[in-house]
Amino acid sequence: MRLLSRWQNSAGERVRIALHLKGIPFTYAPVGSLAPGEYARLNPQGLLPALDIGGRIIAQSSAILDYLEETYPQPSLLPADPVVRAEARAFAAHIASEMHALSVQRVRRFLQSDLGADDDKIATWVNHWLVLGLNALEETLLRRPAQWPFCFGAEPGWADLHLVPQLSAARRLGIDLSGYAQLLATEERCIEREAFRLARPEAQVDFPNS
Repeated sequence: MRLLSRWQNSAGERVRIALHLKGIPFTYAPVGSLAPGEYARLNPQGLLPALDIGGRIIAQSSAILDYLEETYPQPSLLPADPVVRAEARAFAAHIASEMHALSVQRVRRFLQSDLGADDDKIATWVNHWLVLGLNALEETLLRRPAQWPFCFGAEPGWADLHLVPQLSAARRLGIDLSGYAQLLATEERCIEREAFRLARPEAQVDFPNS
């Protein structure tokens, strides 16, 4: 099993966390180490990450996570209760679809190169979508029926592995996180776990100056 990604890629970090939480052996292959054009040949979508299963390529982190959960069911990344399970999926989907997808580098580049947005307008765009999302996530955690140590349980899982990389990305993009006590407390507990530490950008072989 080979994970094709890059050190600074939130979606790739999600998958690395999942692999480490489940204890699944894998090889990390930085896309920068591939021959020119090789990644586009392997993954026509061209987006990161991709999982290589014996030459079969799974694109999109959400599909990869589904595959890992289905083929390596223990330990599960999802809560046992069906309602809480759906809530964890919804929390993660909000990050992946409503926050990350609207603020990634290719979107910012399009705003600049094709729509003529300057740095201030791009910052306004990013701030709008990320703050809107963070507010919703914080409120979601406040409304939980139980104040679990992690997003939706006693152990980190599906929602947490989406949350931690997104908070790191928000910091890089200049978002003030000081008002999100629930999110930050959950993040602090997560990053104490080895699975999250091993998945961090700076722990990857392609991290600059590593």
